[in-house]
Amino acid sequence: MTPLEPDQMAANDAQARALTVRRYEKMRPMATSRTRVALAGLPPGPGWPASLQSIALLRFRHRFVPWAHRRYGDVFTLRVLPQGRPLVLFTRPEHAREIFAGDPEVFHAGKGNAILGPMMGEHSLLLQDSADHKRARKLLMPAFNGHALREYAALVTDVAAAEVDSWLPGESFSALERMNRLTLEVILRVVFGVSDESRLAEMRPLVNKVVDISPAILFGHGIPRLQKVGPWKAAVENSVELDRLIYAEIRGRRAAVDLAERTDVLSRLIRVGSEGADDDQLTDEELRDQLVTLLLAGHETTATALAWALYELGRSPELLARSRSAAREGDHDWLEAVLKESMRLHPVIPMVVRTLMKPVTVGGYDLPAGATVGPSIIIAHSRADNHASPAEFRPDRFVGGQPATNTWIPFGGGVRRCIGAGFSLMEGVAVLREVLSDFAVESWGTDSPKVRNITSVPSKGAIIRVSR
Repeated sequence: MTPLEPDQMAANDAQARALTVRRYEKMRPMATSRTRVALAGLPPGPGWPASLQSIALLRFRHRFVPWAHRRYGDVFTLRVLPQGRPLVLFTRPEHAREIFAGDPEVFHAGKGNAILGPMMGEHSLLLQDSADHKRARKLLMPAFNGHALREYAALVTDVAAAEVDSWLPGESFSALERMNRLTLEVILRVVFGVSDESRLAEMRPLVNKVVDISPAILFGHGIPRLQKVGPWKAAVENSVELDRLIYAEIRGRRAAVDLAERTDVLSRLIRVGSEGADDDQLTDEELRDQLVTLLLAGHETTATALAWALYELGRSPELLARSRSAAREGDHDWLEAVLKESMRLHPVIPMVVRTLMKPVTVGGYDLPAGATVGPSIIIAHSRADNHASPAEFRPDRFVGGQPATNTWIPFGGGVRRCIGAGFSLMEGVAVLREVLSDFAVESWGTDSPKVRNITSVPSKGAIIRVSR
């Protein structure tokens, strides 16, 4: 990257700050609508104040949602901020099918993910709807097709092998911490395409602060005055610094002499549509928003699934032995089954949501425009009629077939199914192969989920002991 003059650097930094500040002002999740939604005729649900239900959903979802399911049945309504807006959760696969197959002009996923707006930005694939979403998905798809995934696999394997080589036989550590470190390196090297160690050292702590954000900070994004004080101000400043580095990386990559040969996701996205019309190309802001989306959606989610997988294998000598044999023999189907079962038993994301732009009927209920609806991943994955003995860790559920449609939904479904699903599974299999080829694992103690930002992670970090 060619060094810039001080005046140009200052101008670029000022521009990056202005873009970040504008994003926080524009994407306030509580400012999207002031229209109240009628509650009459909705499915039953708790009568608590919306503030308490919001806290319960954000902080205690693994107890609150199953309690509501037991208390109110397969369809129930929660009232959440802002303005006590209804969130109608469905728990049966036929209901999920209705929602995933719904008209994308009516079932808007972007508005349902509005709480992520200040971090991800208006161009994020998770926040766009209608024609904007269709265009963005079309532009991003080439970076996640089968050919691209095969090219990423070698680099993911190299990153995983370097991490595992640093482990010492007999040591105990948090699987979550190590997997977060590993998957962050994958994102920075494979997605962002950063290889310079000085830039990696700058980006790592900034990214970690974005990921390790509490629900209180996330909720505070909707209150402008909070962004000027304490931890909320620190979160904004961290975003400013991260954006500065990302925009600098985008500028440098556009000017790279080897851009045409590079295989990282950012370089692929820059090349998309380079020979077509301007509308077929991604602007710097669009690139920034999609990169941060891939970072937030693909970093901690995969790390958490891997941490739970190692924790569960460490509790079962039989499954561990079978998995180590699979790693040595190249049985990727079994390793993928281990990862999928980890995602089933320990959902990282609690639900898949859509906001209704028109009144519709779902599951026999007439629902008003403005309501948010969605399948509960927590309940879908724990129903005995979806998965036999659901409390048991049984990877063989995914061997020689798959669970019934819409009973396993960690990546959502329909036209909004996660674009990075294939990347996540490829990465998870590569990591498990490297770990289990070198080490046996033993879990220490018990663990349970806790909420961090919008994801759920092992509360104690999934402590494991590794041995040759």
